[in-house]
Amino acid sequence: MAASDPNKLLAKADKLTTLSLTRWNADWKSATALYEQAANGFRVARNHEKAKIAFEKASKGQEMLSSPWDAAKHMESAAALAKDLSNWQEVGDFYRKASELYMECSRPQPASDALAKAARALEDSMPEEAIQLYTDACTTLEDDGRDQMAFDLYRAAANVYIKLQKYTDAASFMLRLGLAADKCNATNSQSKAYLSAIVIYLYADDFNQAEKCYNDCSQVDAFLRSDQNRCASKLLAAYRDGDVEEIKRIAQSSGISHLDHVIIRLARKLPTGDVSALKAKNAAEEDDELDEDDLT
Repeated sequence: MAASDPNKLLAKADKLTTLSLTRWNADWKSATALYEQAANGFRVARNHEKAKIAFEKASKGQEMLSSPWDAAKHMESAAALAKDLSNWQEVGDFYRKASELYMECSRPQPASDALAKAARALEDSMPEEAIQLYTDACTTLEDDGRDQMAFDLYRAAANVYIKLQKYTDAASFMLRLGLAADKCNATNSQSKAYLSAIVIYLYADDFNQAEKCYNDCSQVDAFLRSDQNRCASKLLAAYRDGDVEEIKRIAQSSGISHLDHVIIRLARKLPTGDVSALKAKNAAEEDDELDEDDLT
């Protein structure tokens, strides 16, 4: 019974890795097996704090034994326990370490997944760190030519930016998604991303940027010929006309309802600014153009 006591297993493992006058070399092989047994014992006993410590030490042991895959797995277990304990800084640190270990095995997909797990865990408590983790997770996949696997991560990062009311950054991530989709010939995802960016700019009451975004994205043939382009074109025209009811009608259309839920919610709140002022400005500009053409 004593042999299965996780506290004693942990103490014995620590002793095997501590150098002394009588122990000149650490016995990582024996110690790692004991750390793993202790970690599982603590987890069964629902002692999350000690289980976390034991898994972290087991990860170190596997790393010393040149087994980064097993080390990464143990580090993920430690991260999950840190999440249960609401130790948010450790959650980020442990998942990042797991990601590094997966990369040592040349396994970018689980490396990215580890970063994404951390990002999802930190969205509420450390949103800026979550965005950085999502960004790094995307980059990991991009560097390996797996852009299509990152689509959900771009959306997740954009959603966090929207929660932080950083709309320009959110739109930028949607445009980044569009670029990744272009590489993969995922034209539907690309067009949805571009329309999403335009909706975000309009929600931020930045019509000029929304119009510029539309014009830039329309240089892409796939978007130019898409239903999303037609939806965006109608939406911008309604803004120019100062037609609030038409804006609201388009926001309820199928072109919008097929976007992500977060973007749909933004669209349903349009318009957020004074579109009548925009209509007056456009009318004044048209009058100026007519005056320039008047040769009498």
